[in-house]
Amino acid sequence: MSSSLTKALRRSTTRPSGRRASAKTAKRAIKAKPSRPKAKRASVAKAPTRKLAKARPVKKAAKTQKVALKTKKATPKSKAHKAAPAQHKKVTVSRVKKTQKLAAVRAARPSPIAPPPPRPPTQDESAALGAFEKAHKEFSRGRFAEARNQFRILLDKYSQVSEVAARARTYLAIAESRLRTESILPRDADSLYDRGVIELNRGEYVAAQEMFERALKREPEAAHIHYGLAATRARLGSIDLALQSLQRALDLQPNLRVRAQHDHDLNPLRNDPDFDRLIFSHPS
Repeated sequence: MSSSLTKALRRSTTRPSGRRASAKTAKRAIKAKPSRPKAKRASVAKAPTRKLAKARPVKKAAKTQKVALKTKKATPKSKAHKAAPAQHKKVTVSRVKKTQKLAAVRAARPSPIAPPPPRPPTQDESAALGAFEKAHKEFSRGRFAEARNQFRILLDKYSQVSEVAARARTYLAIAESRLRTESILPRDADSLYDRGVIELNRGEYVAAQEMFERALKREPEAAHIHYGLAATRARLGSIDLALQSLQRALDLQPNLRVRAQHDHDLNPLRNDPDFDRLIFSHPS
């Protein structure tokens, strides 16, 4: 009996303690439960702050745009932009007025008068020009006696053609002066050749040609005179005649090829293939 009583007593004594423990655990559970909603609240409270933090730059951007619009309205540039269309209209109107004035001035100007067509030469003028060309050819060849006679005939027939007659008188005076000097000229070929070289160096190519031709009449087989005549004709632009004179000089004296290779008076002939054939195709 004593043992059963003692067991019962022990059970009775142990039960309240269990209840107390259960009460304590319940209280702890109650106390612990409210802490969970707090965590939820804290998480809920934190989420809006993040959204607000993200949304703040948008508000700031909107504010900056408003401020920029206000500053644009306040700046004088916006006024200038507003006033620009009116100024553009004024400029275009002024330009249109100017173009209209220019068109009116151009319309008021008289049209330019076309110059009259050139008058065809008369029969006497054309005949005088033909006679002058013939006399001038004789003059350029150095035949001053023949040129003098032709210029005199021209002046007798066509003195009324003033322009041609004035030129004929000029050439006639030159031809007569050259003929007067002929009496003073030397008679032998060597002296005439020396005189021709002097005239060639002075640039008087017509006079030099005359001297060389006179010298050849006295001594037709002189190679150096043919060479001087070739150089003079080359200076005058008579390429074919110059090549003929050079050919004759080289036939008479072949060693003149060396001189011809470096002679500046023969430069007008260097572009002609016949010159290369004469100078470089034969051995020097």
